[in-house]
Amino acid sequence: MWLRERIAGEDFTPGYRLVLATIAGELDMSVVPVREAIRRLEAEGLVTFERHVGARVSMIDDSQYRQSMETLAVLEGTATALAAPHLTPEHLAQARRVNRRLVEQLDDFDPRRFTALNHRFHAVLFAACPNARLLALVDAEWARLGHLRHSTFAFVPDRARESVREHDALLDLIASGAPPADVERAARGHRSATLAAYLDREHPDPAPAATGATPPER
Repeated sequence: MWLRERIAGEDFTPGYRLVLATIAGELDMSVVPVREAIRRLEAEGLVTFERHVGARVSMIDDSQYRQSMETLAVLEGTATALAAPHLTPEHLAQARRVNRRLVEQLDDFDPRRFTALNHRFHAVLFAACPNARLLALVDAEWARLGHLRHSTFAFVPDRARESVREHDALLDLIASGAPPADVERAARGHRSATLAAYLDREHPDPAPAATGATPPER
């Protein structure tokens, strides 16, 4: 959908007013299908209607992003663990090639390109999961994250270097034939660490009260 692509690509940023007549004119169509498309986007949470204002691109809700990341950590961790016994040496070699491309991105960092490659890396690992329903849920949560944050790494670029190191460790774990529980723990922890880095960056702990106390070491 044209509107969804514009929102996901941040051409239409949070708060942007969606004027039906303007969009219809740009697409050379009547306002009726545009109105229907906007209603569908409203149902997905991407658009909100304000009285006396009309349709706007929804403001980003950090709580939704946090919940999606937490959900994806669980789903993707489980899918990767279930997929691990089915991954061939070629699968692992493919994932390592993608991770090398991620490493190459670090010096000339583009958050969107890095995120796209990061998705490709993880898709190689969880695509072999034999549970089709679980895979559908993982894909849906990735898509939802794309609407909420085009790239988390745009907010925490320093996290990228640690992320590729964790990729290598995860691949080594899988290649060693580690128990599924260990693979699940590593994959879930990897996702959770990215969320923690984002939350630390965007919502740092408040300064301690003036009681002589010092913040805990991290």
